[in-house]
Amino acid sequence: MNTINRPAVRGVIEQHAQEVALLRNVRGVLCRAPHVQLHRLHRLDDRIAAHMDGLLQAGAAGRAMLVSALEAPDAGTVFAVAVAALQSRDAELLTHVVKVAASLPEAQRGLLSALGWVSASDLQGTVRALLGSKVPRHRAWALTACAMHRVDPGAVLAQAVQDADAQVRACAWRVAGRLGRLDLADAARQVLSPSSSPTQDEHATVVIQPAQAQALAEVWSDRRAAAWALTLWGMGQNELVRQALLSLPEGQPYPPQDAHRLAVMATPLDWGRDQVRALTTQAEAKPLAKRRMMRMAAWVGDVQVVPWLIHHMADDRWARLAGEAFSLITGADLAALALERVQDEVPEAPFKDDPQDSDVSLDEDDSLPWPDQHRVQAWWQSQAPRFVAGQRYFVGASPSLTQASQVLRTAGQRQRIMAAEYLSLLQPGVGLFPVAAPAWRQSRWLTQEGASAS
Repeated sequence: MNTINRPAVRGVIEQHAQEVALLRNVRGVLCRAPHVQLHRLHRLDDRIAAHMDGLLQAGAAGRAMLVSALEAPDAGTVFAVAVAALQSRDAELLTHVVKVAASLPEAQRGLLSALGWVSASDLQGTVRALLGSKVPRHRAWALTACAMHRVDPGAVLAQAVQDADAQVRACAWRVAGRLGRLDLADAARQVLSPSSSPTQDEHATVVIQPAQAQALAEVWSDRRAAAWALTLWGMGQNELVRQALLSLPEGQPYPPQDAHRLAVMATPLDWGRDQVRALTTQAEAKPLAKRRMMRMAAWVGDVQVVPWLIHHMADDRWARLAGEAFSLITGADLAALALERVQDEVPEAPFKDDPQDSDVSLDEDDSLPWPDQHRVQAWWQSQAPRFVAGQRYFVGASPSLTQASQVLRTAGQRQRIMAAEYLSLLQPGVGLFPVAAPAWRQSRWLTQEGASAS
């Protein structure tokens, strides 16, 4: 059959470019969504890949469209251009997009997404060049790319944790944690040692004065990242490690959620209970405190809070968050078990706490089911006897390698994030499974790990 070469249709190319940018931004939300399982992420990733293929097939016309899109760069646009540059080995275009990414945080996120999206073969030469760059940001990007592909940069990482630049050091410690580099544990402890501290009186709740903030920024970033790595390696019960991990960013009332979650998961049940109780007074007056309290209760996995969670399912402000916490502890799938409210009882508009507070967003509860308090109460009464007080639960069972592996394969992204963390906590040194990687790559890794386990 003869092939007829036709000129690229501008409207089609433009649609490909717009769809890639849009879907990448959607993907950024879905990677942390409670309801998105791996197979659903796979469908989205297939759509992104198809549109990228369309852009690459368009040749010079596709390239021109991407370059013009960089005039108003955002994460999705930069992602599309960077993927195209990497997959087509277009050094000039890649240099251009790297310069754009260095100028805007949103653009940088798009570039990092692209580095994680393309195959390892597409990165040959690029990561090496970035690692050897004199620009600190480039070195940090290259290290992050290694972690996203589960590639250990070896001695380069040991050098990076001592880099002169704070951004590179902090990134290197995060990468070391994700790759399970236990050989760097002593160096991480040294970062947290009193002799390395910026002051003699540092605690988890220390408040840095504005005049000190600039001078201490490097140390705080370095210390928190090193503490995160140590915690992921099963060393988070040390008080010095915990204080550094839970140190408060300037102007923030609570530690970053990811750090707080890992600290709670890595410590004994009693410590987590005490932390939840400590928020009781604040929670009565501050919605943000109550949200954090509910999340912490789920991270602790203590069944004693279940009646409290069920009580809050009658309040539209807290119902969905309480339902998610309930499911995270008990493993109850509210939709599958018909424990949701009927459609007529679902509020027309979701509740939003404080529109001025970026930590309390509508998206956090979006897509969560609305639990029916009476049905949930009846289910709990029938199931409660199989749960043991004083034992930690994660999706209905004690955290274990088998349980975490099952959750990683079948559950939504928020539960998968915790499952990956439990796998690292229970097997120090195995590394953190990348739950935001392209779905087909995750499926391949899971298949390989399942085969090696059997």
